[in-house]
Amino acid sequence: MRKLIISTMATLDGVIENPQNWSFGYMSDEFIQYAREQLFATDMLVMGRVTYEGFSEAWSARAGSDDFADRINSLPKYVASRTLKGPLTWNANLIKGDIVKTIADLKNQSGGYILQYGSGELTRTLLQHGLIDELRLMVYPVAVGSGLRVFENIEQTPMKLLETKTFSTGVTILHYEPLKK
Repeated sequence: MRKLIISTMATLDGVIENPQNWSFGYMSDEFIQYAREQLFATDMLVMGRVTYEGFSEAWSARAGSDDFADRINSLPKYVASRTLKGPLTWNANLIKGDIVKTIADLKNQSGGYILQYGSGELTRTLLQHGLIDELRLMVYPVAVGSGLRVFENIEQTPMKLLETKTFSTGVTILHYEPLKK
């Protein structure tokens, strides 16, 4: 059975929206190594429409520039959306029908990790249905005051801290396991 990992960036005040406006000043070699290890342990990506649209534009433009870009471009992707119509580009498949059942079926296959970048409605749905095995929250030492928050509009969800990493830039990575209710 595969493990579903959610990896998302957030500010100190929990904002996940527009990370391109606040995250790049905190990149470091140690962060890049962490991101590489995470991506190369993965053999499938799951994402919502917003992440798919942003990532497909950004990463497909970097094809051939380095092995990280080539890896993310080559991985199979499953996209949850009510508005997109198939077929999709960027080695992506549109999830049709029951998203919860599709993700559960993907988890029941053999293989490496399934990774979801970002956090939004898809993450909340997967969390509500107990499909997330691990949440990796990258907390940046910046507050932005407003924007979509990582755990907006969810029920109380207890979590077990699995691991922490702190980088010289002040970014802290928190690995949590959502506990079953």
